Amino acid sequence: MVIIGGGYTGLSAGRHLKQMKPGMDVRVIESEICGYGASGRNGGFSITLFGLTKGITQFRFSDEKAKSAHGYMEQAVDYLHDFITGNNIDCDYERSGYLLVGTSPGQIKRVEHDFKIMERWGMGGVERWDKERLSAEFGSDFYKIGWFEPRCGILNPAKLARGMKEFAESQGVTVYEQSPVVGFSRNRGGGFTVRTETGDIGCEYLVFATNAYSVLFPELKSIQRPAFTHIVMTEPLSKIQLKSIGWGCRAGVEDARDLIHYYRLTKDNRIVMGGGDVSFGYGTDFNKDLNEKIFAHLEHHVIEVFPQLKGIRFTNKWGGPVSVTVDMAPVIGYLGKDKKCIFSMGCVGHGVSMTTTNGRAIADMIAGLQTSRTDMFFVGRKTFPWPPDLLSYGVSNAIRGFMKLEDRLYYK
Repeated sequence: MVIIGGGYTGLSAGRHLKQMKPGMDVRVIESEICGYGASGRNGGFSITLFGLTKGITQFRFSDEKAKSAHGYMEQAVDYLHDFITGNNIDCDYERSGYLLVGTSPGQIKRVEHDFKIMERWGMGGVERWDKERLSAEFGSDFYKIGWFEPRCGILNPAKLARGMKEFAESQGVTVYEQSPVVGFSRNRGGGFTVRTETGDIGCEYLVFATNAYSVLFPELKSIQRPAFTHIVMTEPLSKIQLKSIGWGCRAGVEDARDLIHYYRLTKDNRIVMGGGDVSFGYGTDFNKDLNEKIFAHLEHHVIEVFPQLKGIRFTNKWGGPVSVTVDMAPVIGYLGKDKKCIFSMGCVGHGVSMTTTNGRAIADMIAGLQTSRTDMFFVGRKTFPWPPDLLSYGVSNAIRGFMKLEDRLYYK
């Protein structure tokens, strides 16, 4: 079997399938190096977010399905924790929690709405942090309300990807890097032929773990579109600087805007700050990693949150594509009626823990197993297609413009 894409999804699917079926020849093909895409360039949050907010998921699908999605994500976070700690994966992992904060009346209302949903579901695992608790933590009145999930964690995403590659190879998975796939075809007698720049590979099962890069394949292009998120990183904080900002819990933080800011501390106490805005390419244009306007906004926001760090130096900045479906929710699906070609995409930037468990689900599907993962509502669901490139580009920027306006009016 062949898996296209050497990120979290592909590597997870490969190793799980090899563990289930040791005799199966499992090969992962990656165009660059494993973790080159969103798996290596994300903010490093292992959290329970499915798509966007719980309210949006509830509105799009149903209350019951939104609840099941949160349960799935709790299991995904716990499973990634067990995988990292149980196999000594070197990725700077800290189970320091996730803190969703409200910094304005509109954001407070949004956080309170999700608290009410959790209370109605009767689900725990979340702590309410009031203004006083947040002030004690950060020594600032910037935060008004907090949603804290202690089960969540932070990590170095690129190191996790490399660790997952090494672990998959130790289980017998063959990984080809620097091997761009240029196309594939179905064989008359069944199975597939995958064409690369250096040769062809035949297989019975084919998995597209290509996430945002799925737009490069005409058969998958309409299911999702890439959106580019951007990140800046400071120099290491001194002991005095670190003490001045508090943050003793070291939780990963997100605010409750539409175009969220997300930030965390690294192992050597740098601040990684991302989000704030997004970029879009036209068609298959992936040359959108660098956006100086957004980088400048993020550098400014670090000082807005932590004014005592004024003058701090920023040493790194980067961007990368995340996969976005029209309805902002993930999907695992089949390409073809024979159910031997599977794709997974649409994590909307919240895929660190989810993709690892999605890889388990894909392995279950290929092994012919019916599990709680394969029974999830987003497996095999029908999605709304994105329109042709010109219209998609216009729609994407119109949505972005609306979100920026809403943030200015209600969530700033």
